[in-house]
Amino acid sequence: MPDRPDVPLAWVERLRAVLEVFPECREEAAWTGVRWRVGPATVAHVFGGEDQLFRITFRAEPDEVLAFEHLGAPYFKVGWGDNVVGMMLDDDTDWAELAELLTDSYCLQAPQRLVDLVERPGA
Repeated sequence: MPDRPDVPLAWVERLRAVLEVFPECREEAAWTGVRWRVGPATVAHVFGGEDQLFRITFRAEPDEVLAFEHLGAPYFKVGWGDNVVGMMLDDDTDWAELAELLTDSYCLQAPQRLVDLVERPGA
């Protein structure tokens, strides 16, 4: 079985810059890659696959999950959870869009007292 590549440090640092500003959001090593959690809930998980490609998973409203599935690449269906979206990461990743999606993911996973502290554009 092929090894899973480490996520490029520059990408982890970009994700860290988005996620570390959220109250009580912490970074930790996952079974593979890196994940960010608030309390026991995972906000995002970035990892390399055995196919040598990189992915991130995050949370979205269930109706949005369906919309992402229909959009196709770079989004993909994740085989678990009714509110989980997968996204392929590569040199063409729209990091600004991903930052918005990660903000939404945090706000879905965090307690309301923490969500109230997050600045959300257009909210």
